[in-house]
Amino acid sequence: MIVFLHGVPETASLWDKVRARIDSDSVALSLPGFGCPRPEGFGATKDEYVAWLVDQLDRFDQPVDLIGHDWGAGLTYRVATAHGDHLHSWAADVGNIMHPDYVWHDFARIWQTPGEGEAFFRDQNARPAEERAQVFEMLGVGHEDAVAMASASDDDMASCILDLYRSATPNAYERWKDSWGPTPAPGLVLFPSDDPFGDEDKSRQVAAVLGADHQTLEGVGHWWPLQAPDVAAQALNTFLASVG
Repeated sequence: MIVFLHGVPETASLWDKVRARIDSDSVALSLPGFGCPRPEGFGATKDEYVAWLVDQLDRFDQPVDLIGHDWGAGLTYRVATAHGDHLHSWAADVGNIMHPDYVWHDFARIWQTPGEGEAFFRDQNARPAEERAQVFEMLGVGHEDAVAMASASDDDMASCILDLYRSATPNAYERWKDSWGPTPAPGLVLFPSDDPFGDEDKSRQVAAVLGADHQTLEGVGHWWPLQAPDVAAQALNTFLASVG
């Protein structure tokens, strides 16, 4: 079974086009608070999301192929290194976020700042979805997909994003380095060549430490599952076939 995991600010629908082109059975999980309610008492920290994910994986009767994007990738790296018995294989992008020298991007630093992060989302969520979608379109997402992604943003998602990013300072590596090293399950680190949030050198270094393959997706950006589902599916189908 293939399990897909989305990131920020997304929902499980991010993977619909890729799943339609994948050769095996799959499911796309919804992070709590992203396109679904935030559970009462859920702190939305990175470790609580990891615990939630491990609980979800426990429900399958065998190790899964876990594929993560953005923060879904971050959670995938943690599960692959700290809970590898749950995985048959794994694939993830933005490998640079797990590099020791990673510095969070500008949006993240706003979200990590008390007051500024709350003001950011109050302003954003007050704007029409068509207007908010423009930033996604500038990064290669088609209009309809961009509007759908912008429309999914709500107060629950905003609060979860703030708590998630504030739990990951100075970076995810510093918080998760206790398990950092080669993964027991085979892995693949994907690098979209036009991702403004990526860094190919750091991505390759992270793949090397994890003992994972590394593949560059040429001509696509951060939201490659929406922008180029055929390219994404080909890369993933090839990798999944290689691990049996």
